[in-house]
Amino acid sequence: MAASPAPVPSGRVRVDGVAIRFPSSGGRQVDALAPTGLVLEPGSFTALIGPSGCGKSTLLNAVAGFVPVSSGRIDVDGKAVSGPDPEVGVVFQQYALFPWLTAAQNVGFALKRFGLANAERRSRALAHLAEVGLEGRGDLYPGQLSGGMKQRVALARTLASRPKVLLMDEPFGALDAQTRVSMHELLLGVWEAHRTTVLFVTHDVDEALVLSDRIHVMSAGPGRIVETLDIESPRPRRVDDVDATYLENRNRIMRRLRHAR
Repeated sequence: MAASPAPVPSGRVRVDGVAIRFPSSGGRQVDALAPTGLVLEPGSFTALIGPSGCGKSTLLNAVAGFVPVSSGRIDVDGKAVSGPDPEVGVVFQQYALFPWLTAAQNVGFALKRFGLANAERRSRALAHLAEVGLEGRGDLYPGQLSGGMKQRVALARTLASRPKVLLMDEPFGALDAQTRVSMHELLLGVWEAHRTTVLFVTHDVDEALVLSDRIHVMSAGPGRIVETLDIESPRPRRVDDVDATYLENRNRIMRRLRHAR
């Protein structure tokens, strides 16, 4: 009997000639994103970096289905993005947790779409919290958690919905340096386990170099991709473990950002 074909990896994102304009006063249009194209292969980890206001968050929100495109097209696994999709998860810098729900209940909220019994939903929520290092913290409320813990809950909640694509918009920007490093290690461990396609927006060059396989550098707004670097340094990586290639890539990105226009 012939062997069954291998399953096709899911989570491929294609951004094709996407431009985004917003209305402004007087009926005028403001260009937020110049025509831009990129492809995220299934299971890849890609970073977007650029100056403030360049449109990197706007592009991420368009992939999430929160912002309509003015021209061009965005596909996830060949299907055009026309609005939010539970298979495309988003983690923002602000944790967006429900303060009146416990950590387990916040994660369990994402599981409601699966029609699980309450006991099963809680069991799975606690398992996801344990995966992000919050075992035994499920009954705490957001107000009882540190910033890093809140972001772990937000990540667990997003992963609970089993997304094909994970979009992260400067998720660690509000954390102190030590907590940020621990979150990098946690995120990479979770990514290695799930191999979800990740698009990560950041303004931190070192963060992009530590986390990603590919970095797209954007120009000043209206932004467009002006340079792409493939990061081939072996994993795991640490921000305090630099070599000549790391420094070369860092200097290359910094020069491009310095002259972004």
